[in-house]
Amino acid sequence: MNIYLESFGIFFKIGAFTIGGGYAMVPLIENEIVTKRKWISQDDFMNLLAISQSAPGILAVNISIFIGYKLRGIRGSMVTALGTILPSFIIILAIALFFHNYQDNPYIERVFKGIRPAVVALIAAPTFTMAKSAKINRYTVWIPIFSALLIWLLGFSPIWIILMAGIGGFVWGKWGKGFVDNRKK
Repeated sequence: MNIYLESFGIFFKIGAFTIGGGYAMVPLIENEIVTKRKWISQDDFMNLLAISQSAPGILAVNISIFIGYKLRGIRGSMVTALGTILPSFIIILAIALFFHNYQDNPYIERVFKGIRPAVVALIAAPTFTMAKSAKINRYTVWIPIFSALLIWLLGFSPIWIILMAGIGGFVWGKWGKGFVDNRKK
């Protein structure tokens, strides 16, 4: 099958049937691209995910663009981005056309109230998967917890957290590992 059609179909299907946004899409994208088709490695996927989270814009679109680019350059990124965006565009357009007629319907309100807890679960599940893939352990678990608390309790901008984490990772990679290796001798 043509990789452009196949990648468009994968991202269209994921975009159409995933409720909860980008984080809910991550395990599905990972399963399709890394596990089933082996188009990219697990390490490459984690790197693309980190870049996607750091780049401005919508996570699902960002990761689809980076994966498409990794697979087939600019054309691949356009195809995967379109596959991700098109279902949401069609659904939002349909809702905009018809929702105003039903927005006060108690049954519709109950449906949306029922969906909310499922969306929370869809966002929480990839968090644990990403933590496992990022090799977070009992020695490093403080980093995401501390970062989340800074954002939640003190109102820190996620941009500052990303910048500090990037600088910290660079410093650790440059000098920290050598320090630990020298202590073991």
